[in-house]
Amino acid sequence: MTTSPDHLAKARAADSERRRARVLKALDQLAASGEEITVSSVARAAGVHRSLIHRHGDLHAAVVARAAEAPPGTTTGNQVSRQSLLADVANLTARNRRLSAHVTRLERRLSEALGQAAWEASGLGAPADVETLTRRVTELEQQILDLRADVAERDEDLAAARATNRELMAQLNTPSSTRSKTTER
Repeated sequence: MTTSPDHLAKARAADSERRRARVLKALDQLAASGEEITVSSVARAAGVHRSLIHRHGDLHAAVVARAAEAPPGTTTGNQVSRQSLLADVANLTARNRRLSAHVTRLERRLSEALGQAAWEASGLGAPADVETLTRRVTELEQQILDLRADVAERDEDLAAARATNRELMAQLNTPSSTRSKTTER
């Protein structure tokens, strides 16, 4: 049995038309029943592979158009459309991306701050403000000099008070006849 190329082409075209008709029929049935319409669900209902719908632009456009329509028997009042849900998903995805980038920047800043604090606490790094610390050291050195001068002055006052105390004690401890002579003079 020989087959002509025209016969094979006609058989292939007929098979393609049968599959296209099954896809369109399945699309109508899914739309009528109110089920979700996607390329996968239409292909499954028609018994064809998804690639057939994707290869034929008109079939793919029909599936997308039917998926965008509201299911039969629904009111258009407060119903959410597929497009609005897709827009919401796109907006939320973009927001998640922005928040993720912001969290990454904050984590990097926190890591740098903690690293700097650990570096300074370990004593390996230079102090944060050398000029302020130098000024403080100078102030403390001046305070030490002032305190030493105060201590020296108090030591002199104490030595004078002790000397006076010794003289008074010596006068008190001397016999009274000597004391009266010293007082008479």
